Amino acid sequence: MSNNGFDDNNEASRGPSGQADLPQAKPAGWERSVLEKLAFATLAEQRARRRWGIFFKLATLAVIVAALWIGSGYNAGESDPVGAHTALIEIDGTIESGTVGSADSVVPALNRAYSDENAVGVILRINSPGGSPVQAGIINDEIVRLRKAYPKKPLYVVVDEICASGGYYIAVAADKIFVNKASIVGSIGVLMEGFGFTGLMEKAGVERRLMTAGENKGFMDPFSPQSEKQKTYAQEMLDEVHRQFIDVVRQGRGKRLKETPETFSGLFWSGAKAVEIGLADGFGTVDTVARDELKAEDIVDYTQHEGLSERLLKKFGGAVGTAAMASLWNSAKPSLK
Repeated sequence: MSNNGFDDNNEASRGPSGQADLPQAKPAGWERSVLEKLAFATLAEQRARRRWGIFFKLATLAVIVAALWIGSGYNAGESDPVGAHTALIEIDGTIESGTVGSADSVVPALNRAYSDENAVGVILRINSPGGSPVQAGIINDEIVRLRKAYPKKPLYVVVDEICASGGYYIAVAADKIFVNKASIVGSIGVLMEGFGFTGLMEKAGVERRLMTAGENKGFMDPFSPQSEKQKTYAQEMLDEVHRQFIDVVRQGRGKRLKETPETFSGLFWSGAKAVEIGLADGFGTVDTVARDELKAEDIVDYTQHEGLSERLLKKFGGAVGTAAMASLWNSAKPSLK
């Protein structure tokens, strides 16, 4: 500390003239320059982000288009195979309208297989618990027609896990049925399922207000009581469809069928038992039947597969809005399951 009471550092900050140095003045308009640089940098960043966004959107669109094209329903059966071969058609899942097991899908595949001169025979591989008697009946009728039109081209059914009810309704139209010893076969019966909520509604104090024009228009409504007349009518209709099923089985299996009181009771059997009682002819797979029965080991798939685009439309399209109504209706119609 000096005698005059000022800090030595303060003295050191003075210039040669003894006066303190002033801060250097910034050029005029520097604020505007900084703001312009900031604005330009922001714009450049936004443009880069926009370009990358467009790139990724286009890339995603390209992937979706490629996936839709690949899964749009292409299958080898629609090409022109060279040389003698076995035609394969698959029914996998329930036999219902709008599915790959529907008549709209199976019948065109059958016609392509039979009309191909290089197809020495047809194998129909079935893995189905059943479904609509209408769809199964249409497919059965078409197989019978094609077998008459092409008597030298046999059709064999190969059962995978299960061939029951509507699946078996189709199978009996074949020349022969081959199974695995553990396959599930049979269930020659008809059902109509539903629920009744009248007791629950009464306990909950809920009143059903259903207005109809026609005495039986509310038939099978789950929220209304079922009369004995309606129950009798439904049973008669089920018995009628059951008789149709029995006639188809008898016609298809002929003398091979060893009937017992349980044959048409709705029971199902193992593949081994099915062979024993005449519901099937022997054991085999697609490969063994193609090799041993048709003598054509080359197999070409004629199945009309459902494309990815169709699956997406079904999942997110109109089917979503009508799912509840379809479920109610399906429960009120005869079913071969």
